[in-house]
Amino acid sequence: MKKRLAMVLLTATLTNVSYANSEMMLINPELVNTLAQAIEPQVIKWRHHFHQHPELSNREFKTAKYIARYLKRLGLKVTTGVAHTGVVAILDTGRSGPVVALRADIDALPITEITNLPFASTVTTQYNGNQVGVMHACGHDTHAAMLMGAAQVLVKMKDQLKGKVKFIFQPAEEGAPKGEKGGAELMVKEGVLNSPKVDVIFGIHINSQTDVGTIKYRKGGIMAAADPFKIIVKGKQSHGAYPWLSVDPVVTSAQIIMGLQTIISRELKLIDDAAVITIGSIHGGNRSNIIPNQVELVGTIRTLNDQARELILAAVRRKATYIAKSMNATVEIFLPNGFNYPVTFNNHQLMAQMLPTLQATAGLDNVIETKAVLGAEDFSFFQQKVPGLYLFVGGKNPKTPLAQTAGHHTPNFVIDDNALSLGVKVLSNLTIDYMNNYQEEISVSE
Repeated sequence: MKKRLAMVLLTATLTNVSYANSEMMLINPELVNTLAQAIEPQVIKWRHHFHQHPELSNREFKTAKYIARYLKRLGLKVTTGVAHTGVVAILDTGRSGPVVALRADIDALPITEITNLPFASTVTTQYNGNQVGVMHACGHDTHAAMLMGAAQVLVKMKDQLKGKVKFIFQPAEEGAPKGEKGGAELMVKEGVLNSPKVDVIFGIHINSQTDVGTIKYRKGGIMAAADPFKIIVKGKQSHGAYPWLSVDPVVTSAQIIMGLQTIISRELKLIDDAAVITIGSIHGGNRSNIIPNQVELVGTIRTLNDQARELILAAVRRKATYIAKSMNATVEIFLPNGFNYPVTFNNHQLMAQMLPTLQATAGLDNVIETKAVLGAEDFSFFQQKVPGLYLFVGGKNPKTPLAQTAGHHTPNFVIDDNALSLGVKVLSNLTIDYMNNYQEEISVSE
């Protein structure tokens, strides 16, 4: 009887529409559920539209126009052309309160789809001089549709909100084309977090290998910083039969590659941190009997906190420079090489504050603390400026064995449409609860 009473009290706590002291409670979750269920068919239809008509980074012209047209119909103040093709809309409740930002990315990938879905993409385009297929192979189609759904829910609940909501539909999360700027970093530089100044930002990412109905979260670093780099090893060319006449950049490069791996195994405190240094490309020479003048190494560094990142960035420069010097060679180091992403860092205080909202939205057993992943996300640029949370929402049909599911960025990537409703609820409830529990500003460094 005592256990049953405890469960009843816990359920009441998670669904109570009033607030006691500083505890987080949901504001009218039944209404959010009702509204989300009512618009679920429309959200799925939006998702299918985006999936059938994907566009690459900084080329999301039709996608942006489609989103903007809908947001204007909701009566929101809409700005287009942000960071090239981004769309930003503002819901003003007319009451004093915080500014909550919600973000969805909208770009697709240069991948030819092979899913055989009835709404599969058949789009092709030019990319880096090649004819390629275009596919939403990372779920950005679902992100855009879910945020449009949340916008409708929040507009309908405007009378229960305090403050403003800023809906950010971001282009080029997958990276701007060569020679261009784009994505979250450019949005921040253009002032997307100002006018009105954003207090907090929330984002979600669908996951093809997590069951529908579940949410995965983590305080602190949830996705890695990404630091691409290039090292040009310069030596002296000679005939391959007379290596003593050369300064061999090939052998030097081999030693540098092996030396870089000792940074992780011998310099990083592995009980506290995880990191990766990968060399993904090596270019040098054109004949078996010629030692070339130089070799080019291209790689990536992934870290989960700023301290480990700073240690590794410094160590890469040191190792490459002194190993080359020991071989009478020199190096030219490009770090970062073209772009870099900070750690996607979930504010500790904000995570603790909003966890009850997630549990009440999806159910206690369906909100799961996860380990960090070494993939990267430019949502991190927003989190550098304001406190933010980034969460994973399950997109896998629970009946499908995990071994049969395709990973992200693959041509047979599939998301179950049943995942979309939870995403709408999560974005809506996070906004509502933060607004109605807003007491003081959270530090971005928490």
